[in-house]
Amino acid sequence: MMLHTFAQKTKVEIETEYGKIVMMLYDNTPKHRDNMIKLVKEHFYDSTIFHRVIPQFVIQGGDPDSKHAKAGQMLGDGDLKYKIPAEINDTYYHKRGAVGMARDNNPEKASSACQFYIVVGKKFTDAELDKISQHSGRKFTAEQREVYKTQGGTPHLDGGYTVFGEVLEGMDVVDKIANEPRDAHDRPNKDIRMIKVRLVKKKKFLGIF
Repeated sequence: MMLHTFAQKTKVEIETEYGKIVMMLYDNTPKHRDNMIKLVKEHFYDSTIFHRVIPQFVIQGGDPDSKHAKAGQMLGDGDLKYKIPAEINDTYYHKRGAVGMARDNNPEKASSACQFYIVVGKKFTDAELDKISQHSGRKFTAEQREVYKTQGGTPHLDGGYTVFGEVLEGMDVVDKIANEPRDAHDRPNKDIRMIKVRLVKKKKFLGIF
């Protein structure tokens, strides 16, 4: 008989006025995982807003300038003084609920130090996926195709941005935020804050074999 201890993946909980969003961070995008853990522990995200919301696409937040932004102020350029090296791989893709890191147009595709997005997405047909594949040169696996057709996502972002986690709970909250009335720059007309962002304590359990 063998006794094994298993630890849960790293989870981050975002508290909003509409409810909580719980995200799981992937272990094999360690630079992005560890960076978010660091910022969460420093309470960096507390009181930042989701400054960019687009139905059937993404919601985006984490701009430090958003904490005290005035109504109508353009946001999205705020960042910290470093970038995270890209950790783009074929395993993680932009399915509905995927968590990715924003970036500028740098050729290395290095990520912003703090701005992230959650995929809302929409469903795609095989013909649409074929067109995206022809344009990007990236091929979708059978599993990815099925997910994009049945659950949805933003497949045209694959290969361009690092996906480093996914939403486990609270996609209904994400949808509510995505559908908020917004201005011409996609900033919601009212501030939707990340009231508090915290790490979910890991629970360990014993398995006996």
